[in-house]
Amino acid sequence: MSSTATIATMGFVVIAILISLRLHMKLEKDIIIGTIRAMLQLIAIGYVLHFVFASQHWAFIILMLLIMVTVASFNSAKRGKGIPRVFWRIFFTISTVLSFTIGFMLLFDMVEPTPRYLIPISGMITGNSMVVASLLLNQMKQRSNAMREEMMVALTFGATTRQASERLTKEAIRSGMIPIIDSLKTVGLVQLPGMMTGLIIGGANPIEAVRYQLLIMFSFTAASALTSMMLGFLIYPTLFNKAQQLKGWSN
Repeated sequence: MSSTATIATMGFVVIAILISLRLHMKLEKDIIIGTIRAMLQLIAIGYVLHFVFASQHWAFIILMLLIMVTVASFNSAKRGKGIPRVFWRIFFTISTVLSFTIGFMLLFDMVEPTPRYLIPISGMITGNSMVVASLLLNQMKQRSNAMREEMMVALTFGATTRQASERLTKEAIRSGMIPIIDSLKTVGLVQLPGMMTGLIIGGANPIEAVRYQLLIMFSFTAASALTSMMLGFLIYPTLFNKAQQLKGWSN
């Protein structure tokens, strides 16, 4: 892709701005800020990745993964405002899930243990876990208010905190799993996923591209399930105080 073609992609942004102006949506400022941030962030990460790929040093790989998980945890934590130590609960969950999925890939020789493979794949898994964590936190906060009386009645009749919040936790975990399940059902029919498309455009054999895409989709499935389950079970106890009384979360 030439520099001229890259500059020409700004035309898509101009179209979005014009539509916003025409419909008086007042999104022009956000679109411009988002565009500038995307450009600066991607250019910066391009140079960083070039350096890391050239160095081949494990310390830089670990640092990159740590930054990814930290940013993802911070972003998801915004959805859990009022939940005690929510950032650290998310950070622990995503770190554990990422370590497991990447470790599984390396154990069975699914990918090469090089920065060129580990960093992009880790980024995709972390991003997926971030979305799942955000969905789960949204659902738990919304449903905890709607199911407050149900949980209080359960506690009154002698249920434990886990029993009282079981339906809440299960439904929130289920909500976190729905996007990846829907993607599995429609992948290849509604869209060609990003990794597969990128490999094909880069000249890879379509069958080889499919194999890598299956690796990503299936790892997303496991990561989504693990993220939802782990975070759900880490979050629900914060609904209750030490006396096992329902206290809820502040907004």
